[in-house]
Amino acid sequence: MSKLSEFRKSYELGELDEAEAADGPLALFNRWMEEAIAHDVSEPTAMTVATVGADGRPSTRVVLLKGCDARGMVWFTNYESRKGEELAHNPFAALQFHWVEMERVVRIEGRVEKTSGEESDAYFKSRPLDSRLGAWASPQSRVIGSRAVLVANAAKAAAQHGLNPPRPPHWGGYRLLPDRFEFWQGRRSRLHDRLRFRLDGDRWVRERLAP
Repeated sequence: MSKLSEFRKSYELGELDEAEAADGPLALFNRWMEEAIAHDVSEPTAMTVATVGADGRPSTRVVLLKGCDARGMVWFTNYESRKGEELAHNPFAALQFHWVEMERVVRIEGRVEKTSGEESDAYFKSRPLDSRLGAWASPQSRVIGSRAVLVANAAKAAAQHGLNPPRPPHWGGYRLLPDRFEFWQGRRSRLHDRLRFRLDGDRWVRERLAP
């Protein structure tokens, strides 16, 4: 195995100054997301979601961002999964986007709430049929005997619901209401740019952090 301590990378693709962030965190996030999409970043909407369980143990997983506006950041999942159980106990989470090709990271923190049933229904109907059946087939985060269990569950769901499966009651959306954003741009000599926005009442306070 290669010596991991010998890996080095010089970050030289961009910079981040206060002028670029003058319009606030949501505008900057939207601009960075559009640039990631335009640069063909692999899975630009993929984000790591970190939650904390009742035992105090943190856990992470990767999900896809499906909505972003002034109300918050939205993703959809199984409410009975490990993350669902942890959010029911502690409704706060941290998100992280890592756009390696652009040497950028965005971190977002805040309180999490479920989206409305209507919003979850609308998104569920937009999904491919196989994905809708998969929501019925997978007891997410539960131990199963083999992959054959999933295949059998999917076949059962297809036989039961046909071409128009309804949204399962255990499946829907979450919305994170941000109170902190951090934007990281890699720079040469490890003198990276870090700008943090934190919500103070109804206004965003911008601060530069040491790398």
